[in-house]
Amino acid sequence: MTAQPRLSIGLPVYNGEEYLAESFDALLGQTYEDFELVVSDNASTDGTQDICRRYAARDSRIRYLRLPRNIGAAPNHNHVFTECRGELFKWASHDDLYARDLLQRCVEALDERPEVILAHTGQAVIDGDGRVKVPYEYGLATDSPHAPERFRSLLFEPGGDDFYGVMRADVLRRVKPHDSYHHADRTFVAEITLHGPFHQVPELLYFRRDHPTRAERANPSKRSRCVNLDPRRAGPLHPTPRLLAEYVWGFVAAIQRAPLSPADRRACRRHLAAWMTSRVRPGAGERVEDRAPVDPALHSVSVDAVVAGREGRRA
Repeated sequence: MTAQPRLSIGLPVYNGEEYLAESFDALLGQTYEDFELVVSDNASTDGTQDICRRYAARDSRIRYLRLPRNIGAAPNHNHVFTECRGELFKWASHDDLYARDLLQRCVEALDERPEVILAHTGQAVIDGDGRVKVPYEYGLATDSPHAPERFRSLLFEPGGDDFYGVMRADVLRRVKPHDSYHHADRTFVAEITLHGPFHQVPELLYFRRDHPTRAERANPSKRSRCVNLDPRRAGPLHPTPRLLAEYVWGFVAAIQRAPLSPADRRACRRHLAAWMTSRVRPGAGERVEDRAPVDPALHSVSVDAVVAGREGRRA
């Protein structure tokens, strides 16, 4: 790593001891090495702190920060970004896995395409044992040169995990920080794409883990998910209708803030109005891991062959 790393990886975590070491190994074993890994521990009560300190002692690229109290997942995501120094930025999850070339391919894509503001790769959902559960074909039009088309696609098309792509940090600083209402991640990514196109590297390099303790599984209701994002959402001041209304308003405000021409702003508002007043087709917007696998044979596939340095390196 150079004195000023080009890429910053922000890893917010709370009670992530079950999979954290595997995620560290996959990130630290990347072929692209000019990065810092900033970990923000949201006052974990399990073995997360010990794992983080052991890895930080072994690799100078890790900066471990521990919060005195649990501020919620959304504020912790925002906090870890403010601590990062690179011109490029990526959020990482404590339970996901990454093929060795993921960072290299994404950085190369951004270098080759100066108009692109976010690069990500092909992905699959894996289970707790690292077996592929759901392969995923990216179908969003986020590579369109036209902002209204990118926005329309994010409204109506299902899937996508661009939140975990490699982004230009200066663009990320120009959008509203991640909020904590229902589906706030969707409005957040929608606002980012109003600033420029994305690029999907056509290689399967990102593996999103689905397991019973994952936040969406452990918090099945809209209210509980929002409280997990920010404990301040608990109580009578934040009923479910408010959380849904803030979700819709998040799109409205994103259009207003974005650097759009008057014509593009009107087009985005028309797409939003159509989304609000029409029935979304079955399956649109669902999480990819909630779908049935397209091929049962994929359950026997493991990601060990493409994920970096897991054998013999566990903390």
